Amino acid sequence: MKNLAFLFLILSNAALAQYEGYKVDALVTPRQQEMIITVGGEDADIKGFTNRSIQLAIDALPERGGTVKLTPGTFKLKDAVHLRSHMKLIGSGPSTILKRGPGFSSRLIDDADYGELKLMVEDPSGFEPGMSVQIWDDPQYGCWALSIGTITDMEGNILYIDQKLINDYKVEDGGMVSNAGSGILIYQAEDVLVSDFTVDGNREHHERVDGCNGGGVAIRESKNITVDKIHVKAFNGEGITWQITENVTVQNCEIEMCANKGLHPGSGSPGSRILNNNSHHNDVDGLFICWRVHHSVVKGNQFHDNGRYGICTGHKDSDVVFEDNHVYQNGSDGINLRAENDRNSPHRNSFINNLIENNGQREKGYGIAIHSFPQDVVIQGNTIRDTGKGTQLAGIFIGKDVPPVRILDNNMSGHPDGKVVKE
Repeated sequence: MKNLAFLFLILSNAALAQYEGYKVDALVTPRQQEMIITVGGEDADIKGFTNRSIQLAIDALPERGGTVKLTPGTFKLKDAVHLRSHMKLIGSGPSTILKRGPGFSSRLIDDADYGELKLMVEDPSGFEPGMSVQIWDDPQYGCWALSIGTITDMEGNILYIDQKLINDYKVEDGGMVSNAGSGILIYQAEDVLVSDFTVDGNREHHERVDGCNGGGVAIRESKNITVDKIHVKAFNGEGITWQITENVTVQNCEIEMCANKGLHPGSGSPGSRILNNNSHHNDVDGLFICWRVHHSVVKGNQFHDNGRYGICTGHKDSDVVFEDNHVYQNGSDGINLRAENDRNSPHRNSFINNLIENNGQREKGYGIAIHSFPQDVVIQGNTIRDTGKGTQLAGIFIGKDVPPVRILDNNMSGHPDGKVVKE
């Protein structure tokens, strides 16, 4: 009997395993092919090279999602392209360009108050419904202080917008409205892929876009987002920015000539994966890791010829692995751990097998500079060198009272101040 019971158990487990491996479909819910809508040229489902054409396709996707495929051509953007959950926006490679149109701005002639949905401007001639706007005054311009939205209607010199103002903007404080805005905006969405096109910011013709609210590609309050093979250039703001997110991957992208940082994760963005990107010739940093970007990976990237740092990290940006990156010819430090108190320092970060060379091109700079008080930092197996004019003053600079740093098996050479300098 025991043998029969054992045999029955084996057969039951085998049947269960076979059942669990069987895919049941088309019983309760109809099986449906993914919807793909093409936009752009003559053979596209939706013809036209504007953000409105793209938005019509996005809005036509079913709730379960689908793909919007862009043909070659230049799409003119008066507003950001607003993405939604469970969708893909895919271009046709470098021949697909999303370009911001001409910029325009006007002074406010009446105070724009918190919670309002309308603006009174001095000159409405350059605005139109469907156009993005950014609202600010002199005391309220940085990061989260300004407001953004889209014009929904106009009457005379009154602009009606879709997002309530988040502050009071006063005429006497230089209150302004411009049509600046992002190229791609992903807001409160999940499971999104953006791939295979160029975002041209038309930088010289636009007001600056703040990095927390907008960028060439801007992601806010979203999760499970992938940005792949996107080229952002000449954006008057940040190239790719993601704020208050989970599990964002930015990979195989090029970000260049932007007026602020190239890449900017922050405001609580754990699980960021920054892989095989080239961020260069941006006015500030190649990669600025802001607040609470933890348990993340920065691997295989190039950060070079940026105005300040190649990589900057700080406030609670802990448990991040920086590996196999090439960081070179930046204006100041190659990698900068900016000043934070011991509680908020970037703890348990690892810098492994990076090539860090010839930084300090504009001002005093080091290969790696630690100005905060992080615990358990590892710097291992890196090549840190100056092969030029000695602008990279030392391989590693360690500030006053910094906790012990594990410095293992690095190859450092060519620095006028020495390999490791302690304050």
